[in-house]
Amino acid sequence: MKSPVDKLLQKNRELIHSEMMKVKSHVQRDEKHSDWIINTIMLEGYDVPFRFKRKQEYRNLTGARVNVTYYPVTEKVGGFDMEIMNVVRIRQS
Repeated sequence: MKSPVDKLLQKNRELIHSEMMKVKSHVQRDEKHSDWIINTIMLEGYDVPFRFKRKQEYRNLTGARVNVTYYPVTEKVGGFDMEIMNVVRIRQS
């Protein structure tokens, strides 16, 4: 039987799945004019931020190991193109 991650990866070929990744930092902030909370994590070995949204605050993941399913996106910040990883699924290992 296929896991939910396998089903996601099969439907969307651009998705990337990583397991047992260590979180270096985790920041949460309110999104302006919305009920969403933006979570940004930095993972060991990556210089790119990983972002996901939640309706409620999430427990602090700093130092935790996580399994992450994500895809890369380019966003313009201050006139510069910046690569950001949008997280589709995150689970603490």
